[in-house]
Amino acid sequence: MKKFFCFTVIFCGFFIANSCSDDLEIQNNYEFAVTHLPVPKRLKMGETAEIRFELIRSGNFVNAKYYVRYFQPDGSGILTLDAQILKPNDGYQLKKEIFRMYYTSGCEEQQVIDLTFYDNFKNQVDISFSFSNDRIDKDE
Repeated sequence: MKKFFCFTVIFCGFFIANSCSDDLEIQNNYEFAVTHLPVPKRLKMGETAEIRFELIRSGNFVNAKYYVRYFQPDGSGILTLDAQILKPNDGYQLKKEIFRMYYTSGCEEQQVIDLTFYDNFKNQVDISFSFSNDRIDKDE
C-alpha cells in the first residue's frame, strides 16, 4: 500500500508540474478571407450585377461575428444584401458564410464600390469593384 501511495504522489506531482505550462494559449481570434466569383466589368444604367461571396474562416470560434460596410467613391447605384438596401458607411451583420449581394447601376459614368468585411475582433478584408458604363448609343 505504501508503494501505491508513493507512486500516486509522484505521478500527481509530475502531472501537476507539466500541466501548469505558460505555453497554454486559447485562441478565439481567427483571421478570415472573403472570396467572390467573377463579376461583369460593364453595366448599363439600371442593370444589376450579382456578386457571389464566400467567407472563409481560418478557425471556427462560436462567438465570432462578421459584418460588411461599403462606400461608393465614384458613380451611384444601389447595393443589396438579403433583399435589404445597404446604406453607405453603415455596418451590416452577415448571417451566412456563403451569400450574394446585388449591385444595380444608377448612372452612366464609371462606378466603384469599396466593401469592407470585418469581424468583432478587428480583423478586416477590403474588396473593390469597378464598373464601366455599357451604354450603346443609337447614333453608332
